[in-house]
Amino acid sequence: MVRPLPIVRNEKMNLLIIIFIIAFSVTCFFFGKSQIKKIASINQFKPKALPHFYGFYLSLWCALPALLIVLLWTIFEPFIVKYFIISSLEQTSSENSEQLNLTYQKIKSFYLGTFGGSAPDAIKIGAAKYASFISIAQNAKIVLILTTVIGFLLIAFKKIKNNIHAREGVELIFKIVLIVSSVIAILTTAGIIFSLLLESIKFFSQINFFDFLFGLEWSPQKAFVRDASVALTAEQSKELGKAFGAIPLFAGTGFIALIAMSVAVPIGLFSAIYLAEYASPTLRKFGKPVIEILAGIPTVVYGFFAALTVGPLIKGVGDTFGLEVSSESALAAGLVMGVMIIPFVSSLSDDVINAVPQSLREGSYALGATKSETIRQVVLPAALPGIIGSILLAVSRAIGETMIVVMAAGLAANLTINPLDSTTTITTQIVMILVGDQEFTSAKTQAAFALGLTLFAVTLILNFIALRVVNKYREKYD
Repeated sequence: MVRPLPIVRNEKMNLLIIIFIIAFSVTCFFFGKSQIKKIASINQFKPKALPHFYGFYLSLWCALPALLIVLLWTIFEPFIVKYFIISSLEQTSSENSEQLNLTYQKIKSFYLGTFGGSAPDAIKIGAAKYASFISIAQNAKIVLILTTVIGFLLIAFKKIKNNIHAREGVELIFKIVLIVSSVIAILTTAGIIFSLLLESIKFFSQINFFDFLFGLEWSPQKAFVRDASVALTAEQSKELGKAFGAIPLFAGTGFIALIAMSVAVPIGLFSAIYLAEYASPTLRKFGKPVIEILAGIPTVVYGFFAALTVGPLIKGVGDTFGLEVSSESALAAGLVMGVMIIPFVSSLSDDVINAVPQSLREGSYALGATKSETIRQVVLPAALPGIIGSILLAVSRAIGETMIVVMAAGLAANLTINPLDSTTTITTQIVMILVGDQEFTSAKTQAAFALGLTLFAVTLILNFIALRVVNKYREKYD
C-alpha cells in the first residue's frame, strides 16, 4: 500500500534547494571577498580587480549552474517519469495510448492522495512504481546539484587564486544573463503572435473575415449545435458566419473604455497638476500614495463594488427619473473602471510634470506670465509626451479589463450607445469562450484567438500612433 504524499512535496523540495543555493552563494561571496585579500597578502601581488568582484565571481559560478539544473529538472522530470511509468504499463497491458494516459493519471492521483473511491491493484502497483521513480529522481537531483555546486566552487576558487580578471568575468556573466533574458522576451512575444495567428487562420478558414470584422450579431454558441465532422453547405457556412460578427464586441469595448477614460483622464490629470504645482510638500507626501493605493486594489473588489453598489445606485436614480436602466450597465462598469485607472494617469503625469526643467518655469515667470499661464502654456506642452504615454497606458488597461465588465456590464453582446444598457467587451468574451473543457477544432473556441489577434492589432496601432505623436512633440521641446 502506497501512502499518499502531499501534492506540494516537489514544490517544497525545490524551494528548499533554491534557498540552500542562495544561502551558499551568499556565503561564497563573503568567502571569495576575504580570500582574495589573504591570498594577495601571502603571495605579494596586487589583485586585478576590487575584492567584491572576486566574491561575485565565486558566488555566480556556484549559483547559476545549480539554478539552471533545478529549472531544467523541474521542466523535464514529469515527462521522464511519465515515460517510464507508461513503458512499464505497456509491458503488462494491451491498452491504447489514450487508455494508458488515463491509467497514468489515475496512478498519479492515487499517489497524491486525490483518488476517489477504491483503487484496483494495478493502480496501487503503478503508484508504488511512481513513488519509486519520484524518490530516485529527487535523490539524483540533490546529488547532481551538490556535485555541481562543489565542482564549480573548486574551479572558480582555483581561478581566484591565479588572480584572474574577476571584473571581466562577472561582467561577462551578467551580459550573458541579459542576452538570455532579452531572447526569452522576444521568443515569448513571437510565441504569442504565432499561437494567435495559427488558431486565427483556422478560424478564418471556416468563417469569412469580413463577416467577422463587420458582422452585427455575436452568437458563437451556434457553432456547437452542428456536427464538426460534417461539411457545411455554402448556405450553412454563410449562416454560421453571421453568428460571429464582432462589431458589438468592438463597440462595447470602445464604449466602456471611453466612459472610463472620461473619468480617469480629467481627474487623474488635474490631480497630477495640483500635486506637482500647487500642493505643499507635506500634502504631496501623503496625497500621492493615497491615490496610488487605488492601483493596488484587486479588480475583483472593484467588480463587487460596481455590481453591488454603483449598479444598483444608477438603477435607483434612473427609476426615480423614469428611465429604463439595466441591472448591469456599461455606465456602472465604465465609472468604476475609470476610478481604478486614475493612478495610471495621475502618478505618471505627476512624474513627467516634475521632470520639466525648472528653468522653463523661471523663464515664463520672467516674461510676466502667471502660475496658471505657465502651467498651461509651458509646463503641460513640455510634459505632453509623458502625459500621452500615461493616457495610452490607461487606455490599454481599460481595454484589457475583464472582471469589472463581467460583474457590472453583463455578458450580452448588445450593439448600443446607451450607457444604461448592458453590453460586453472582447476580453470578457474571450474568457467566457475558453472557460471549461473546449474543443479546439470548433469555430466557437477558435473565435477567442481571432478576437485576441484583433485586440493585439488594435493595441499595436494605438502604440504606433502614440509614438508618432510623442516623437513630434519631443522634437519640438528638446
